[in-house]
Amino acid sequence: MRSSFVVGIVVALLATRADAEPAGHDFIAEAKALLVVGACAEGELPPQIKPALVAAHCKRVRAAQADYRASWLARASVFFAAHVPASIPKVVVYPFAGGDLATALAVYPDADEITTLSLEPAGDPRALARLDARQLRSSLATVATELRSLYRANFSVTMNMIGAMRSGKLPTQLIFGLSALTIHGYEPVSLRYFQLTPDGALRYLTTADLERIDAIKDIGKRNRELANIELRFKKHGSSREQTYRHIMANLDDQHLAADPAALRHLERKGNVSAMTKAASYLLSFDNFSTMRTYLIDHVQWMVSDSTGLPPKYGKPAGFEYETHGEFGSSNMKAGGEVTPAWRAMYAEQPKRPLAFRFGYPDGKFRGHLIIMRKPTAATTR
Repeated sequence: MRSSFVVGIVVALLATRADAEPAGHDFIAEAKALLVVGACAEGELPPQIKPALVAAHCKRVRAAQADYRASWLARASVFFAAHVPASIPKVVVYPFAGGDLATALAVYPDADEITTLSLEPAGDPRALARLDARQLRSSLATVATELRSLYRANFSVTMNMIGAMRSGKLPTQLIFGLSALTIHGYEPVSLRYFQLTPDGALRYLTTADLERIDAIKDIGKRNRELANIELRFKKHGSSREQTYRHIMANLDDQHLAADPAALRHLERKGNVSAMTKAASYLLSFDNFSTMRTYLIDHVQWMVSDSTGLPPKYGKPAGFEYETHGEFGSSNMKAGGEVTPAWRAMYAEQPKRPLAFRFGYPDGKFRGHLIIMRKPTAATTR
């Protein structure tokens, strides 16, 4: 009798907790539709979508994806397989990422969890069902243009992406993520949206949240309410699930002080691996000191272009740097302050060839890449 009573209490407590902490609405059906229509994976089209409209879009997108695989991914994958240690943390943080899950999966294909942070929201996954043919054609054209830009240049133009993703009728940021899964041979398992609590925990959006959000008429505002995603995925034929989260956040000091939830969330992860590229040299600016400090305190291994953690901050914290490719100067004025340090580092290290571009080229359009790591003893947990 006592055993039955205890079991009953446990079941009741679990039920109460489930009511208080709902798992959140799963948008996997919408994700699979966007995977076929927007990211151009093989699959059945939703019945309301005209095949001819998607065929024209996917001709462009698949050409860009194929070019990316052949001209960039084939070379980059070999490099990262040889240079990324197996012992580093499998939790990855990618600040200033834009929509670039594709590169994160190239660097860290075996990651348990990848978190990207940028100014762009994921957007509403239900938008596809609401668009007429004219609206869909226009929206798909934006998706194709931005994807081709990302894959050809290997970095995204932030202002273009912000416009496309904040006010776009389709969830462009989400489609970028789904396209990355397509390129790398993964499939989505679940899609949930979340908000961050003040202490950085996840609170998944429920049906009640969606009813409130649906009352918002402005597309941009609605997309910002649907900003953060958790996309679980797996390799085709595998049962192992991996997690991709995207968080919309301004990472400058002022915004992180006003709303530290994103920072608290990152701190909860403990030691991490990291990457950044094409980040406008923000990590060298005085008003990004909070993000620099986070990276110094938590990163064990990181890959970047010259927009990564500058040597004047990393070396005193005990990081070792390893240079690849060639670097003589920044490709933009914003990198002028850190150019001498990077140039000196490249001059003092052996020349290591790099067969692909990683983020920005240098001032002479040459590819470069920098590995930053804590000493070997600190890379295992």
